[in-house]
Amino acid sequence: MTSNETWDALRRFTEARIGLGRSGSAMPTGEVLKFSMAHAKARDAVLTAIDWVPVEAGLAALGLKSIRIESAVADRDSYLRRPDLGRRLSPASRERLAAHAGGKPDLLIIVGDGLSSKAVAANAVPTIAALLPHVARNGWSLGPILLASQARVALGDEAGEFMGARCVAMLIGERPGLSSPDSLGAYLTFAPKVGRKDAERNCISNIRSGGLSHEEAAFKKAWLLKEALRRGLTGVDLKDESNFALEQQPPPAAITAV
Repeated sequence: MTSNETWDALRRFTEARIGLGRSGSAMPTGEVLKFSMAHAKARDAVLTAIDWVPVEAGLAALGLKSIRIESAVADRDSYLRRPDLGRRLSPASRERLAAHAGGKPDLLIIVGDGLSSKAVAANAVPTIAALLPHVARNGWSLGPILLASQARVALGDEAGEFMGARCVAMLIGERPGLSSPDSLGAYLTFAPKVGRKDAERNCISNIRSGGLSHEEAAFKKAWLLKEALRRGLTGVDLKDESNFALEQQPPPAAITAV
């Protein structure tokens, strides 16, 4: 087997940039161009504004109500420079949610654009769809889906506290990598309130077609939510042991969607 054939065989198992070769003391032109394209896709994922209309339509098809909210950030440039503002609701959003506060749902799902609108567009609705059978099976109450623009993860703390949710799940576009500009993250927080630390959350990352499937992510999220409600906590004290439960249950794909 030649060197090129060896690298081609290894590339079947990873999207990492391996076996790039060289041309003199530099990388080959083809690899330089591939890197530039990957970098451009990552920048586009960060800077392209989210289009909520298809997301709203997808949620409506699932029978779910959605509400648009936004953080205290004025524009995308401020979002990148002021993470603190992305963690707080705008005054208009608090007023918008006031009419829906008091329901005290077991789970409040927030979809935030984060650092990749592409990730949200591709993965948010399928991930929620995969989660719904678990919600129905466990009898959890679900609040309206909040669609948050210019959002950081901790925005869910204020929104969840405002809505009286027992748990909040923030689905958010993750920081793009050069091989994964469409990766969605899911952050689960028990008893959300302003001031929660990252150590008090559980994260499921790399939800995308080339990473963790929507069904696998939903199974993990449902397991964590069940344990969070039972134990009254999330974060470093709640270890993800869903793989042990998965061995004893049918695969998520076999679950009939509601």
